[in-house]
Order: sequence, then C-alpha cells, then structure tokens
Amino acid sequence: MMDNEYIDKDTVHEEQKKQEPKKAKKKVAGKKKRPNALIQILNGDFLTKEFMLNNLNFIFFIIFLLLILVGKGYYGKQLSKDADKAQIELNELSANYIETKAKLEEETRRYKLIDKLSSKGLNETVNPTKVIRIKKED
Repeated sequence: MMDNEYIDKDTVHEEQKKQEPKKAKKKVAGKKKRPNALIQILNGDFLTKEFMLNNLNFIFFIIFLLLILVGKGYYGKQLSKDADKAQIELNELSANYIETKAKLEEETRRYKLIDKLSSKGLNETVNPTKVIRIKKED
C-alpha cells in the first residue's frame, strides 16, 4: 500500500540514469536499422512526413511516369481508331473506283458507241484505216 516514506532524490535520479542509457541505445539502434520498403508500405510508414519529404523527387518522378503511361494508352487507342477509320475510307474509295470503272467500260463498249453516235450522223467505217507517214528531210 502506499506509505508516505521519504525518498532521496539522488537515489531516484541515479536509478533513472541507469535506465536511460539502455533506452537511448535502443533508440539509436532503431534509427540505424531501417525496415525494407515492403514493410514500410504495409505499416503505412511511407505516408509519414519525413519519408515523403526525403523522397519527394522520386515520388514526382513516379507520378510523371504514370501520367506518361496513361497518355500513351490514350494515344495508342486514338492511333488505332484513326487507322481503322482510314482503312474503312480506303475500302469505300476502292469500291467506288471499281464501280465507276465498270460503268465506264460498260458505256464505252463498241456496240453502245455505234448506237449513240448514229443519231448524230457518225457511222462506223467499213474500210480499214490507213496511216500516212511523212519522211522528214534532215
């Protein structure tokens, strides 16, 4: 129980001094040995002010890399979308070219040209064509 006894200050201070160096040694040893990164993440120590201030440059660098990674993803999707759009447009233009070429061939067939030009008074020649060549004098 509690007795009101006289306790000498010097003896109390001596006992405290004996206990303090043991605690100080533990603290110094604790500061020298740092837990690895995985343990810091699991404990949440990486969120402390000291850790954040010491590694601020590295944290900004990691954030920058993450932003570049996200931007690269969006850029890749946009390129893929543009390539698909260009391929569809190319297919449409190729189909239009083939269709127009087929129509031109159909309209310029010999028998159709004869029918169209006969109304204007032009007839197909029966005689073979003759080539006139003129010799140039040097």
